[in-house]
Amino acid sequence: MDKITLDRIKLLHPALREEAGKIYADICAAMPAGVVCRFTHTLRTFAEQDALYQLGRKKPGKVVTNAKGGQSFHNYGLAVDFVLLVNGSVSWAVDKNWLAVISIFESYGWESGHHWKFKDSPHVQKTFGKTTAQLLATGKQYPEL
Repeated sequence: MDKITLDRIKLLHPALREEAGKIYADICAAMPAGVVCRFTHTLRTFAEQDALYQLGRKKPGKVVTNAKGGQSFHNYGLAVDFVLLVNGSVSWAVDKNWLAVISIFESYGWESGHHWKFKDSPHVQKTFGKTTAQLLATGKQYPEL
């Protein structure tokens, strides 16, 4: 298991930490030798979200999000971005291993950005039926769900 990922799981909303640990164990068991799933982002600050939003807009780079600070489920610890490391190298190829990760998350009731119009294949989230506006209105990093 990837220590970086295990540390990032601890940043998720308390309601998701145990489940995310189980999901990660299932993912590890499903990956072939040489393939490791790493959670690249879990909880993200509003400032971090705003900086990502600026990419491809006011900063050089490709647009990677349509969400400003407070408008992302990452801001409440309810989302995970991941990547696969294949023999130690980052792979963004949406292949059978990538789809297996998505499938495992979905089996626990998570939603995948892979199916969205604005395709975000490395993103999964579990919102408990809440909107980001409802979560923002609580004023809490980890709102009650």
